[in-house]
Amino acid sequence: MSVLSCRVLDEGVTALNADHWDALTGSEYPFLTHAFLSALEQAACLGTKTGWIPRPLIFEDESQSLIAAVPAYLKFNSFGEFVFDWSWAEAYDRAGLAYYPKLVVAAPFTPASGPRLLIHPEYRTLELEDQVIRSTVHLAKDLGASSLHWLFSSDSALERSPEFMTRSGCQFHWNNDHYRDFDEFLSRLTSKRRKEIVRERRQVRDAGVELRQVSGEEAAPWMWEAFYELYVSTFERYGNYPALSLEFFQAIASTMGQQIRLVLAFQSGDLVAGAFFLVGHGTLYGRYWGCRKEIPSLHFETCYYQGIEYCIESGLSRFEPGAQGEHKLNRGFVPHQTRSFHWIEEPGFRQPIQNFLDEEGALMDAYIARLVEHSPYR
Repeated sequence: MSVLSCRVLDEGVTALNADHWDALTGSEYPFLTHAFLSALEQAACLGTKTGWIPRPLIFEDESQSLIAAVPAYLKFNSFGEFVFDWSWAEAYDRAGLAYYPKLVVAAPFTPASGPRLLIHPEYRTLELEDQVIRSTVHLAKDLGASSLHWLFSSDSALERSPEFMTRSGCQFHWNNDHYRDFDEFLSRLTSKRRKEIVRERRQVRDAGVELRQVSGEEAAPWMWEAFYELYVSTFERYGNYPALSLEFFQAIASTMGQQIRLVLAFQSGDLVAGAFFLVGHGTLYGRYWGCRKEIPSLHFETCYYQGIEYCIESGLSRFEPGAQGEHKLNRGFVPHQTRSFHWIEEPGFRQPIQNFLDEEGALMDAYIARLVEHSPYR
């Protein structure tokens, strides 16, 4: 069908009907839902403070029904993206050019792959996909952006677009091979890795730690307050800015609580650590963690092994525990290639960036190949 109107929502996705937006995204990707994105907006996690300015692009038919959208943000830094282009900004600065603002299409602060061309399944065509892409490029130009970046995108339409350069990355994911229980998962690992995981889990038990899993809707207010303190302390410990607010966590607990899991660790009745997960249609997404006390292997138990157990018990097919981390390989996670797509306005920078991406891509392919050779599985 032919799209009759396209407009930018300066007020963000909050201005849209939640059911209409979610009809484009479904339940598979919780970080793209109206509840998640509007909570970021309303809880002041976005804006000039963090450099994420919501500029979603929507497409409507003649009856003003929403048929497509792009979660776009005008960016004045590269904070919270997990696809690092600081060196590109420095190169622009040395050339006397402004790299910021740029336009980013992503789920803020979320390094999880998924669609970025949000199109109602009844209307999806190759023609419409191309129209949405062209309109997003035009938006970048209209906003005076130096570039357009589709981060962690699974959209095949971007791969066939000659305007975009592809950048590869690597994450570590766990795949559920129809395991009956955690022990069967362990039985598939090499002896060395199996013994290592058993030892790490025993360390946590011997420390007298009790693990408890609760859904977002089950979590008491004090649990959210305690988890938020843990979240903030972790970011501050590493000199990073905790962009998410307590109000954000409280908001999504009330609107999408069934898609949230908290893993809380207690020692002698005191909460000593916690982790936050989002649950998609077939995937568990690990996001945040914090601790008050250093206990050997507690991070692995809380963030990885509890998540694997939940996936097995719930029949989820995949577990994405977050960005980076070679240490995940020893714990049953395997390398997974991610992709982002980049459009550069300045002609003089297109070829140098393409050369950089070609070289980086070859190194990434070789890196992933080496990791596969060291698979933890028998």
